[in-house]
Amino acid sequence: MSTTASTGLPIDQLITKNQTAPPSALNTQLGEDAFLQLLTTQLRNQDPLKPMDETQSVAQLAQFSSLQAATELKTSFEAFQSNFAVMQSAGLLGKTVSAQAPDGSGGVTTLTGTVKTIAVINGQPQFTLADKSGKLLADGNGNPVQLPTSAILSIGTAATAAADTGPQL
Repeated sequence: MSTTASTGLPIDQLITKNQTAPPSALNTQLGEDAFLQLLTTQLRNQDPLKPMDETQSVAQLAQFSSLQAATELKTSFEAFQSNFAVMQSAGLLGKTVSAQAPDGSGGVTTLTGTVKTIAVINGQPQFTLADKSGKLLADGNGNPVQLPTSAILSIGTAATAAADTGPQL
C-alpha cells in the first residue's frame, strides 16, 4: 500500500471562529427580567379611571412570550453548538494535526502530532497530541499540552504525514 505526503486541510476551511455581536447590540436588548419589571411598573402607575387598553395588554403579553421563546431558543442553540463542537472534535482522534501553542518564552510555536485525547474544558473541546512513539507532548512542567480546536492550523491522517513534535514547550 502506497501513501503520499499531504499538507492536510487548512482548518479555517473546516470551522468558523466564534463571532460576537458588537457591544452596542448587546446593550440595547431588553431581557426577560427588565421586560417584566417595566410591565409591572406600567400597570402599577396606570390611571385607575383610564386603565390600559386590553389590546395593548395582549400585545405586551405576546411580546413577553416571544422574548421568552427567543431566550429558550438561544440557550438550546448554545447547548447544540457546544455538543456539535465536541462531536466534531471526536473526528480528530488518530489524525495528524499541526497546531499553534504558546511556548515558555511568551511566543508561539507550531506543534505537530497525532491527536490522542479529547477533553471538554469549560464547555469547549481541547485535545492532546502524541509524538511518533505515542508519548503525549508535554509542557515544561511535564504536564500534557491541552490545545483548543481553534489552535489547529492543518489536519491530515497519521498515514500521510510523519509526526514531527517540534520544540518542547
